[in-house]
Amino acid sequence: MATLQYLGHAAFYLEGQGIKALFDPFLSGNPLASEGPEVRPILDYIFVSHAHDDHLGDTEAIARRTGAVVVATNELALYLEGKGLKTIAMHVGGRVSLSFGRVKLTPALHGSSVSENGRVVCADQPCGFLVEVEGKKIYHAGDTGLSMEMSLLAAEEVEVAILPIGGHYVMDAEDAARAVELIRPKITVPVHYDTFPSIRADPVGFARKAGGLTEARVLRPGESLHF
Repeated sequence: MATLQYLGHAAFYLEGQGIKALFDPFLSGNPLASEGPEVRPILDYIFVSHAHDDHLGDTEAIARRTGAVVVATNELALYLEGKGLKTIAMHVGGRVSLSFGRVKLTPALHGSSVSENGRVVCADQPCGFLVEVEGKKIYHAGDTGLSMEMSLLAAEEVEVAILPIGGHYVMDAEDAARAVELIRPKITVPVHYDTFPSIRADPVGFARKAGGLTEARVLRPGESLHF
């Protein structure tokens, strides 16, 4: 049985057979984070959906400390390689087999950039992740708006979907409920809300909207689900 622990915003810790990993580890500077970047002594992978500070977060410091391999889109991976990190560079639609299972990069409608020396540098397109562990699939959408490409995920028989609901920069709760209709996951966890004033949202309201189609699980930072 694998475990997903919500760490706040869009950050998660995943542990299963052959894998200990983080998704989008925005921990330092995150007012809702349940832990700091120093907590995990052993990590195999860090999955980074895009380069914005609230997703790239503490990736560099954590990867240096643990030796974790960063999985990201090609240009972002090259940027991180330039900082001395180990990476797996991919692109949307690509799928790789790793020691624990398979990983596929999925489309996301958003942006991706880093700020260096006062300049904004484009860091490739954003993505989501379809991660297979112990024979079950997790879909971490990253930052995205609603898109018809999500309907293709219904064939993947997603066990757990992690969907943003905060609006403003990403889907709101209404569109996230429509995404559930397209994806048909067994369990859905709403994320990317309440961290900042601009993304206030009602996860319980989302759960009501999506509840007829999925098991909506509203997790507080630090809480886990097992699947």
